[in-house]
Amino acid sequence: MQQAGSSGSETEVTWEDQQKINQFSRLNNRFHELEDEIKLAKETNDNLEDASNELILTDDDIVRFQIGEVFAHIAKDGVETRIEQMKEVTSKNLEKLEEEKESIVAQMDELKKILYGKFKDSINLEED
Repeated sequence: MQQAGSSGSETEVTWEDQQKINQFSRLNNRFHELEDEIKLAKETNDNLEDASNELILTDDDIVRFQIGEVFAHIAKDGVETRIEQMKEVTSKNLEKLEEEKESIVAQMDELKKILYGKFKDSINLEED
């Protein structure tokens, strides 16, 4: 399908072009996976922060702590330490995910420049 006002000639898609288009598609898929993973990591961080705040408010020396499917009765100090460790791990993971997302966005932007430079309006790499 030709655009109104176009010259009528279509740019040929080479094997290298197809590889770039495929790479863009893989990056785009990973980008969306990362967005979901980042959202989950942020929710986990928020939940850990809420749990930490609840611990501050409790007067109990022994608290229930969920490990998998089971609740264990653990000393409040031990739970505070565990939650802090979990927050640290989750924060580092979130940071790593954010860095990967930035890298993917940069790679996608570079591929967009190359592909739009060659194919102009004949290709659409934008989300709807």
